[in-house]
Amino acid sequence: MTINDVVADEFRYVAATDELARPLLAELELEYDTRYGDFFGERASTELTRYPAAEFAAPHGAFVVLLRNGSPIAGGAFKRVDDETAELKRIWTSASHRREGLGRRVVAELEAEALRRGYSRVYLTTGPRQPEAKGLYLAAGYTPLFDTAAPPEEVGIHPFEKRLDAATSRETER
Repeated sequence: MTINDVVADEFRYVAATDELARPLLAELELEYDTRYGDFFGERASTELTRYPAAEFAAPHGAFVVLLRNGSPIAGGAFKRVDDETAELKRIWTSASHRREGLGRRVVAELEAEALRRGYSRVYLTTGPRQPEAKGLYLAAGYTPLFDTAAPPEEVGIHPFEKRLDAATSRETER
């Protein structure tokens, strides 16, 4: 292995409108529209413009990208729901980097940042046609707020929550 073969991953907090966020948002739009079409009565990519970029900015929100050798390979964001709750949004891993555990790393980073910002609870939703996301959130210790035995498309939007504490932060640091 040469010095050029070394993989350097780095989390970087950026604005949702930053150039580094564009690959994340473009790939999410394609993913949502491919999986859902107009399942929800509108193009699924409409979700990406539902909230102003300012909601994902400090001090109440955050938008993070995971860079590998300077290129975005994963990312996500959170926005404020109330004084104790942050809502995770836009969790993404590049199609060319899936199955590397990057989604879990992004979720853990966002949980740690939410805890640093004073949040004690994280809430999120995913759709019925994203079993990988459902698996990620269950594996990351999220509690489903729906009947997991019901057919996914009958459930519709799948909400989850997780309480944050110092133990959550220590898990993230590992």
